[in-house]
Amino acid sequence: MQPPRKVRERRRLIVDLVLLCLVGVLLAGAVFAAWGVIERQFYSPKAFVERYVDLLAEGRAADALAVAGVAVTSAELEAAGLPSTASEALLRSAALAPISDVEVVSAEQDGDVTQVTIEYRARGYDGRTTFSVERDGTIGLAPTWRFAESPLAVMNLGVSGSMVFDVNGFEIDKRQVSPDGADADPAAPVSLLVFSPGLYSVSVDTAISSTPGVAVLSDSPFHAIPVNVQSQPTEKFMSVVQQKVEEFLTACATQEVLQPTACPFGFFVQDRIVSLPKWSIVQQPTVAVEPDGAGWSILAAEAVAHIDVDIRSIFDGRVRAVSEDVPFIVKGTITVQPDGTASIVVTGPDTT
Repeated sequence: MQPPRKVRERRRLIVDLVLLCLVGVLLAGAVFAAWGVIERQFYSPKAFVERYVDLLAEGRAADALAVAGVAVTSAELEAAGLPSTASEALLRSAALAPISDVEVVSAEQDGDVTQVTIEYRARGYDGRTTFSVERDGTIGLAPTWRFAESPLAVMNLGVSGSMVFDVNGFEIDKRQVSPDGADADPAAPVSLLVFSPGLYSVSVDTAISSTPGVAVLSDSPFHAIPVNVQSQPTEKFMSVVQQKVEEFLTACATQEVLQPTACPFGFFVQDRIVSLPKWSIVQQPTVAVEPDGAGWSILAAEAVAHIDVDIRSIFDGRVRAVSEDVPFIVKGTITVQPDGTASIVVTGPDTT
């Protein structure tokens, strides 16, 4: 006997409902799983860090600086023991170096903070940096994140021998980035905010001085990076200094006195002179210099002048001809003017 029609229909309805429930459960599971994948790829701490580093790799400095938790205040810098007056001059696309092969290698939960570690290459250098990331709220169902500690760092840069230097080809004048402005101490380092990760090549390339450059990898967020660069005089500059020193001494030799004014040599006698002294430079100094703040010091160098003069003795009145070599020491200072020209002052060993 067949079951009544209504019973058959009820059974079919139950089966259909069960199937629909199963399909619903499967769809819900699929959606949940898909959302988990999407969240890990686009809305996780790892994804947040990847987007930030991708912006740096693409040279989008302004967008990277706008990422939550990147920008810092003077108070935050001071609280971290960093210079509160650090300049933002290097937080621009023109000062960024290429970053490639970025890979997240770990993401470890530490309370409310996730420590995300990445590895990368910065212009041929291998780097590894760990960032601190924390929740910043939600947008709809999606969580948002921010850096719990800014990924910026401070490069304390000292440059000897020049007020002007390049960072990744971007030219900077100390007076532009120092809080003292035009009164900036040439010997004092300047503090510059830099991105982490980032490779910064510091060099000097002027008519007066140059250096092959120093590469600095900024891989530790919110830390100080001390850098010292000592530039060397160019051959052209040394040739000019040598020439100016020789011209100065030659001009000194034209003075027909025993002690040429403002000159590093002279001749002492207790008798009277009969003829005007005649000076000549028989050995010019070999000039060497070293950085001294934004300028240079002329190192002590030996030279020899020659004097010809007739002297009358105050005791017996006899006249004798003096023809002697007079060794002396040359020193000096070189001040580089704001327009790039140099002022050279030659002195003796006891002159300050």
